[in-house]
Amino acid sequence: MPSTAGILAPIEWLPGGRVRLIDQTRLPREEAYVETSDYRDLARAIREMQVRGAPLIGITAAYALALAAREAAAGEKATLMTALREAAADLLATRPTASNLAWALDRMLRLAEDATDVPAALAAEALRIHQEDIAACRRIGANGAALLLSSVALLTHCNTGSLATGGYGTALGVVRAAWEQGKLEHVHITETRPLLQGARLTAWELQRDSIPFTLIVDGAAGQLLRRGLAGAVVVGADRIAANGDVANKIGTYALAVLARENGVPFYVAAPASTIDLGTPDGDAIPIEERAPEEVTTLAGVATAPEGTAAANPAFDLTPAEYVTAIVTENGVAGPPYEQSLARLLRQEAPSRG
Repeated sequence: MPSTAGILAPIEWLPGGRVRLIDQTRLPREEAYVETSDYRDLARAIREMQVRGAPLIGITAAYALALAAREAAAGEKATLMTALREAAADLLATRPTASNLAWALDRMLRLAEDATDVPAALAAEALRIHQEDIAACRRIGANGAALLLSSVALLTHCNTGSLATGGYGTALGVVRAAWEQGKLEHVHITETRPLLQGARLTAWELQRDSIPFTLIVDGAAGQLLRRGLAGAVVVGADRIAANGDVANKIGTYALAVLARENGVPFYVAAPASTIDLGTPDGDAIPIEERAPEEVTTLAGVATAPEGTAAANPAFDLTPAEYVTAIVTENGVAGPPYEQSLARLLRQEAPSRG
C-alpha cells in the first residue's frame, strides 16, 4: 500500500500520467489495485465504489480531469475545454450527493480556463488538492480531539479514514488524533450496511494502526449509548447545507437521534469543501439511490427471497438541531450554523506544512 510520510494513501499519481488506486470493494480479503490513464476508468471507480468517501471522490475526480486533459491535449484550447466539460459532466453524475465532487471539478475547470499548458497545470492542481486534503485532515483531527475528554470511548459510523480521504481521515482522523494524544480508550464502529464499510474498511484501518476497537451491528448502537459505553459520536459528512443540516451515510440520522436521547455529544468532522452554502438546507440535497441488489445480496450471495423489493438510499439527512458541533480544518462551528459555517468559510485556513 502506498503511503506518504507514514500516511496511508488510497490513490496516487504515477509518472507518465497514470493513476493507481486501491480497489476498496475487495478489502479486506485482498489488496488489489486499479491502474489507468483513462479518466473513464476513474469515473467507473467512483460509481462502483472502488473509491468512496466525499474527500477521496473529489481527489479522484481531480485526477480524472487531469487524465482527460492529457487525452485531449492535441486539439485547440476551445476543443480541449469542451472535452474537459464533457468529462466533468460524466464525473459529476457518478455520485450526486457528495459536494466535494462538484467542488473539485469546478476548481479544476476554472484553472484550465486560464492555463497555457492545461495538462501540466491540471496534473499539478490535482496533486495540490490531494496534498491539501491530507493537511486538512490532520487539522480536523487536532480540532476534533481538542473537544474530547481524556480516557474517552467513541462511536463512529461507516469509513471516514485514509480510505475515504487523501490520507489520515476526517472522523477517523479525530479518532487517530485522540489516540496519538493519549485521550482515546476505545472506539466502537458500526458494520454499516449494506456494503459494510465499517466492518470491511474501518476495522482494517484500525487494526493496521493498532487502535483498540469493537465492531457492532448497526442496530446495537442504541443499546451501546444507553449503557454509557461511548462518550461521543463522531461521524463524517458528504454534504453540509448552509443551515448545518448534514447528509451522510445512511444510518447517521438514527445515531444522531440516539445520541440526543442519551445525552451524548454528536460531532460531524469534514473538510470545509464539504460545506455547501449554496444549498440552504438538507431538503435541497440530492440523495443517491443505489441498486436494490446491494441490500438483497451480500458478497454475491442472496440474503432475501428472489423478487424482494428493496429501497437503497445511500445517505440520510441529519437536521442541524441534532449536531453538537461541526469540525473542519478552519476550526469548529456550533449553532447557529448559518453564521458559524459562513464565518469558517471566510477564514483563511492555517498555513500548510
